[in-house]
Amino acid sequence: MNQQTAEIRHDWTRKQVQDLFEQPFMDLLYQAQTAHRAHFDANQVQMSTLLSIKTGACPEDCKYCPQSGHYNTGLAKEKLLAVSKVIEQARLARANGAARFCMGAAWKHPSDKDFPHVLDMVREVRALGLETCMTLGALSAEQTRALAEAGLDYYNHNLDTSPEYYGEIITTRTYQERLDTLGRVRDAGMKVCSGGIVGMGESAADRYGLLQQLANMPAHPDSVPINNLVKVKGTPLDNVEDLDPFDFVRTIAVARIMMPASYVRLSAGREAMNEQVQALCFFAGANSIFYGEKLLTTPLPEESADLALFARLGLRPERRQPHAPAAAAAEDTRFYAAM
Repeated sequence: MNQQTAEIRHDWTRKQVQDLFEQPFMDLLYQAQTAHRAHFDANQVQMSTLLSIKTGACPEDCKYCPQSGHYNTGLAKEKLLAVSKVIEQARLARANGAARFCMGAAWKHPSDKDFPHVLDMVREVRALGLETCMTLGALSAEQTRALAEAGLDYYNHNLDTSPEYYGEIITTRTYQERLDTLGRVRDAGMKVCSGGIVGMGESAADRYGLLQQLANMPAHPDSVPINNLVKVKGTPLDNVEDLDPFDFVRTIAVARIMMPASYVRLSAGREAMNEQVQALCFFAGANSIFYGEKLLTTPLPEESADLALFARLGLRPERRQPHAPAAAAAEDTRFYAAM
C-alpha cells in the first residue's frame, strides 16, 4: 500500500495530485478503497436531503447555475419558505432515512430581514434529531456566530473549481471571498462542507487544482461534494462537452485518497449516471449522497431506485441521529402513524 493512502496531509503539490490521477485506473481504485476502509465502514452510505428554501433570482453569475438572475432558464422565482413548511419537509426526510437535512437559498448573502427565520429553521430541524446543513452564500462574522449559536452542524460553500479557472465561471465573487467564508465557519466551530463541480469545460489540471485547494486547507472539509455538471438550457454551459465518466470516477477516487477521513459526496449529476458508474464511485470512496426528488432545482434518481441499487451492492444507509431527543422521536412516530 502507498504510504500516503490513508494519511491526513495538507501539503499536496500539484505534481503529486497529477500523479494520483494518472496512475492506472485499477491501481487508483485499489488505493482509494484502501484509504476508505481505513476510516469508514465501506458498506455504509450517508443519506442526506437537500431542500431549496429560497429559489431563483440569485444576483451571482455562476455560469452553471439555473438560479442565477443573469440567465433565462425558465425557473420560477420563489420567496423564502415558511419555517413550518421546512419542518414538514424535514420530518419527511427523517422518515425516509435521511441523517442530514440540508437547506439551500439562492442568495449572494443572507439579508437581515430573512436571517432570523433561517436561525429558526436550524433550531427546529436540529430538534428533530437531524444533522443540519445550510448553504446561504457569503456570511459575515456576525451571521456565522449566530448560526453556530443556533446549533448549525455544517455550512456548505463550494470552491467550484481551481483558482486558475474560477474567473471563467464566476465574476461576482472572488475565490478569496469563498475561502474567507469557509475560514469564518471553521473558526466558529461549525463543520465545513466544500467541494466543486467538474465537467464545466475545465482542464484536467483544473481538477487537480480544485482537490489541491480543498486538501490543503488548515483542516479538511468534513464533507466534500463532487458534482458532475448538470447542463441546463439557458445557462452559458448548456452545450459544454460531457466529462468522460472514468475521469469523474478518478476525481472521486483522488478526493478520497487526499481527504481520507472526509465524507465524499456523490452529488449533482448522479441522475444521469448509470448504475455501473455509481457503483464505481462508491468503490472509489464516495460514501454520501443526496436523495429525494431534486437537488435544489435539478432531478435526482428516485429514492426507490437508490435503495434498490444499495440492495444489489450490499450497501446500507448510515444510521446516525446525534441530536434526537426522545420527545421529538415519539412525536414523529405519532405524526406518521396518523398519515
